[in-house]
Amino acid sequence: MEQKTISELMDLSGKVAIVTGGALGIGYAISERLAEAGAKVLIADINSEKSSEAVTKITERGWIASSAVVDVSNEMQVESMVAKAVSEFGSVDILVNNAGIYPNILVLHAEKEDFEKLLQVNLVGAFSCAKAVAAQMTAQGRGGSPRWSSGAAGKIINITSIDAIHPSSAGLAFYDASKHGLWGFTKNLALELAPHKIWVNALAPGGVATPGTNFGKSDSPEGQKFMDAFIEKIPMHRMADADEIGKAVLFLASDLSSYMTGAQLVVDGGALLA
Repeated sequence: MEQKTISELMDLSGKVAIVTGGALGIGYAISERLAEAGAKVLIADINSEKSSEAVTKITERGWIASSAVVDVSNEMQVESMVAKAVSEFGSVDILVNNAGIYPNILVLHAEKEDFEKLLQVNLVGAFSCAKAVAAQMTAQGRGGSPRWSSGAAGKIINITSIDAIHPSSAGLAFYDASKHGLWGFTKNLALELAPHKIWVNALAPGGVATPGTNFGKSDSPEGQKFMDAFIEKIPMHRMADADEIGKAVLFLASDLSSYMTGAQLVVDGGALLA
């Protein structure tokens, strides 16, 4: 097999990617990097206004993107999302399950409905997206022997968290349960889809400076104290920039990761070492 150049390995030209929660923060950074690498990107987000703004920013740079308003907890909307990607771009080759919520609620103060809502978005939503996309990838002819050459594999990338490995703080029990579940789902789905030449991996970010985390700042003294202590424990003594997650997703989406499936890539500045 002829060895590809670095530029060829990272080239996503002709690929179509769906990024859920792709309008802001980590999701936008992922969308931008995949588009830069040549993929046509469908930004699937519940926020219509921010999705449109994200598409404008990407297309102004000469790359290709479109948007779909999607609540990933709604299976019909997920199916419409996949159909839109196919109708606009012709296929689906990459799925990044990034959409998620992270309310901070102590178990003793929570209701069952709080838990169910989070699981519907973070875990059931990822299942619905993966199921719909895997069906489309298989219909496109991804099926066949995984002994084929490394190219032309479908890619599903689930954004988990270092909380899928070790809890960060009280109040995130529901979030942690969803991310542990998503990591388990990733491993088993990788087994199921390998015969169809669809590789399934997870990426576990640590703390990331995004609008959702208020760039490491908090509105309360208690919250800021926790944030400062969290950053101090990270060996790199800083939170990640969203683009650092985008670059890691690009690695998993490209042929640079051609021999990886069922793996979880940790991008945390060494936080788990502490």
